[in-house]
Amino acid sequence: MTYIPVGLEMYSVRKEFAANPYATMKAVKAMGYEGVEFAGPPAWGADFYAALLKETGLVCCGWHTPWESLQPEKIADTIRLNLTVGNKYVIVPGIKASTHADWLEKAIAMNGIADQLAVYGLRCGYHNHAQDFALLDGKTTWDTFMSNTSDRVVMQLDTGNALAGNANIMQTLNDYPGRCQTIHLKPYSRAKGYEPLIGEDDCPWKDIFAFCQTKGNTEWYIIEYECPAYPALEAVEKCLAATRKLLQ
Repeated sequence: MTYIPVGLEMYSVRKEFAANPYATMKAVKAMGYEGVEFAGPPAWGADFYAALLKETGLVCCGWHTPWESLQPEKIADTIRLNLTVGNKYVIVPGIKASTHADWLEKAIAMNGIADQLAVYGLRCGYHNHAQDFALLDGKTTWDTFMSNTSDRVVMQLDTGNALAGNANIMQTLNDYPGRCQTIHLKPYSRAKGYEPLIGEDDCPWKDIFAFCQTKGNTEWYIIEYECPAYPALEAVEKCLAATRKLLQ
């Protein structure tokens, strides 16, 4: 079985991280996570994040980066930030677009961004939300975007968001093999929404993991849990334990 490390989307523990970044990162490492994915514009300088990673022994396995930060006036700063923290995956967590023509335009622009980042050994990608799977003129905007982006653009599927959008997770993954270098493991239940923990929800975890280990070119599993049903640190620890069990 291919070994794929597990990271944590730090948005899951954003309040704790904002209050005490070092203690939160230490706690995440102690749980057994190997990496972290940061989210949003950096609250501190790049050197601060790099020092946190070095001190805790965690790897930066991604950074959720606003679309605006990849535009010409800001992309140089974004490249410097990610090179400083040793991050390879620059993931856009949402794009403002409404029509298929808008999404096609963004796909073409993303291909250009991917080419720019490739010079520095970086990859860009897109992280889905539920609305990306709503039908518009008989087709999803997800497919318009993904089918018009190059293999350099990572498909960071968010399992919970996909299921919330009534997508067939396995069909979605199999439509774009080899492009799922990082994947968000987010639980979702049709009955209880985002409340259940991993393993207590409706995501087909065994099939997801089998795809990642054979067809996805997956380098990181990234757990995300953002429901207030449990204290944040408790929830992500439970989700990691459940993931480890499912991977056995």
